[in-house]
Amino acid sequence: MIRLTGIRKTFGKKVALDGLELDVREGEFFCLLGPSGAGKTTTLKTVAGLEQPDAGTVVLDGRDMAGVEPYDRGVAMCFESYALYPHRSAYDNLASPLRSPRYRLPAAEARDRIGAIAELLGISGLLDRRVGHLSNGQRQRVALGRVLVRPARAFLLDEPLSHLDTKLRQQMRAELKAIGAVRNTTTLYVTHDAVEALALGDRIGVVRDGRIVQTGTREEIWYRPCDTEVARAFGRPRINLLPGTVTGTGSFRTADGGVEIPLDTPAPTGAEVLAGVRPRDLTLHGPGHELTGTVYVTEVLGRSVEVTVRVGGQYVSLVAPRADTAGLRADDPVRVRVRPENLLLFEADRPERPGRRIGR
Repeated sequence: MIRLTGIRKTFGKKVALDGLELDVREGEFFCLLGPSGAGKTTTLKTVAGLEQPDAGTVVLDGRDMAGVEPYDRGVAMCFESYALYPHRSAYDNLASPLRSPRYRLPAAEARDRIGAIAELLGISGLLDRRVGHLSNGQRQRVALGRVLVRPARAFLLDEPLSHLDTKLRQQMRAELKAIGAVRNTTTLYVTHDAVEALALGDRIGVVRDGRIVQTGTREEIWYRPCDTEVARAFGRPRINLLPGTVTGTGSFRTADGGVEIPLDTPAPTGAEVLAGVRPRDLTLHGPGHELTGTVYVTEVLGRSVEVTVRVGGQYVSLVAPRADTAGLRADDPVRVRVRPENLLLFEADRPERPGRRIGR
């Protein structure tokens, strides 16, 4: 449905997009994840026709968009900066797309559609207020409603939940996914929040320095990150990354010898690597390779506890049920267990690039 090929876009000496490749399927909810300045918003604007690429092609529904004006592309975009009419009411802002010659609806049908979207977004009681008198979170919802109220071949959403409180953000994640599915509308969603990307995306594209470095389902991104930077981006607490080398017996060993774990991924003997294991893949009980250490600190996370353990000269974090950690104190001896199949192996980080995954 949306295909970007070799997109390059510069602003003076700043390279915003550097040969970006993207393929979003029809009806898919696709999340673009990356830090500020990675090129996410520029990608959306390029799809919408608000920015013209210096090189590359934009294709929507099999049609090359070169020379096609934004209003002829059939996409609806929600801006992070709202882009509302401040002197008009929330209702008039929501109604503005339905009053244009392209999407004009009968008054009664427009009122019904606006009412349904306003109820969904929790702004039914705000429709008569001027946008200038609304809070940032309320303006965010009006901006999102203006996108959802009209027919579109694709929704382009630029961090539309960033100004909402936690409870409403969680509710809106579910509603957004449902709207896209019911309307079978392709959605390209930009976020810097990995939790949001995992919750919403049918697939996720990780953007870095104007390029998409990895695309995949949430399972593929989580279990097979392409490099250490992607691995660090997903999961709280963050993944444990331990520096060491590959031994002649096919094990990973830290420099001080305090950690040694058998590998089920082939790697060159003597290679400098980072062994990654997510805190929730480490346990205090059950099967797995055993590491002996001492408790450094514990932190209660509701029903679970994050335990940081000193193993040799390294520190590893694990998340365990509260029942498994009852009575643990600093400096208590513990045995941490890890399954070799849960270990991710990466090349050592270099100044010019993060370490790439080895093997599976």
